[in-house]
Amino acid sequence: MNDLYSVLSKFFNYRFNLQEDSAPQAETIAAIKKNVAFKGANLWTLIFAIFVACIGLNVNSTAVIIGAMLISPLMGPIVGIGLGIGTNDFDLVKKGLRNLTLATIISIIASTLYFTFTPLHEASSELLARTSPSIWDVFIATLGGLAGIVAATRKEKSNVIPGVAIATALMPPLCTAGFGIATGNLYYFMGAIYLYFINSVFICVSTFLIVRYLKFRKRTFENKEDEQKVSRYIWIIVMITIAPSIYLTYQIVGKSIFENNANRFISQQLNYKNTQVISKNLKYNRKGSEIDLLLLGAELSPLQLDSLNQKLPNYQLKGTKLVIRQGLNAKNEVDLSQIKASILEDVFKSNNEKPVNDPLQLLIPDLKPELRVLYPDLKDYSISNAIFNRLDTNKSDTLTMVVASFYKPIPLADQDRLRLWLKNRVKADSLKLIIL
Repeated sequence: MNDLYSVLSKFFNYRFNLQEDSAPQAETIAAIKKNVAFKGANLWTLIFAIFVACIGLNVNSTAVIIGAMLISPLMGPIVGIGLGIGTNDFDLVKKGLRNLTLATIISIIASTLYFTFTPLHEASSELLARTSPSIWDVFIATLGGLAGIVAATRKEKSNVIPGVAIATALMPPLCTAGFGIATGNLYYFMGAIYLYFINSVFICVSTFLIVRYLKFRKRTFENKEDEQKVSRYIWIIVMITIAPSIYLTYQIVGKSIFENNANRFISQQLNYKNTQVISKNLKYNRKGSEIDLLLLGAELSPLQLDSLNQKLPNYQLKGTKLVIRQGLNAKNEVDLSQIKASILEDVFKSNNEKPVNDPLQLLIPDLKPELRVLYPDLKDYSISNAIFNRLDTNKSDTLTMVVASFYKPIPLADQDRLRLWLKNRVKADSLKLIIL
């Protein structure tokens, strides 16, 4: 038994030893302190990074957002605070807090200004992803912070730090907070600030843990009670930060499970030949969820409805209320857009069964982000491939047809430029543009 313990001890000491290639403590501390202050180049870099991140969130570009996170210097003061707490250097803690507060305020002001004046005011999916923090964000921030401080204490610096900047994502939440202020949406602002707070606190905690593990030289307290008080404050902040995220995670996981089960129930049990689900509304609530369906076609009998209700527990939907609108109840609820969506879905399915060389199946890219930037006055547009039959020659021709409407009249020269741009962008042999 002792031999096994000795072998395992040697293995772990050899493979997981962080002391072996660590840089001198003085060198690591000096490098971290150097990046704490926000002035001059650091401050300008932060402002430029904020605007880049705002643009990325605005046009829903993941690549641009990643680029902004790579050039952001926000990690500096956070790691400095963790180092200060770990070494009892409270002058460094105060300096880190001052600079982090300054950087946060400047970032929120810059992002608010951007989203106030940008012509694009829709909340993109990348932006919405920063409004609902969960326990997973706590894990990401902690693990990312651990990786970052371990890399920072090495003699040879690696590419870990840029990866940590991307994973922990300090920049996008600040931009989202600015979007919340610019649009007057308190929910977006609070959710984004909470995510930023989670990332900052747990990167700081990770730094503190590694600094203590590596036994960095600490300043001694004259009174031991002061040291215990500081440790107590750290744990209080950690618990206050983590508690709401656990609750939010519980809500998110519960909602996700409910929606998956509900969609499985709808697809498997409401697949009638002459009746179609044209609208569904899934309402999750811990006290009692609801599945609200709008049906079109032949009405289901009371016996069928009763059978559907009895099958709900088979899909872990016990206690869920099933609301089905059909017949006279459906007529008042039917929306033309829902019917169009349903018809288009059927058309799309049937088109997928056509040969690949069908000219109408040419893929049309999503042009919304580009058109919003190029033509801010564009109200809406539709684009499709169509077959035109020439009666005089009895021949058919395939062309791409675009119908667009603007908030104000567009000059003919701009119409020609738009037509040529669309033709090149969708790689169409011929394109017809109709301006309404």
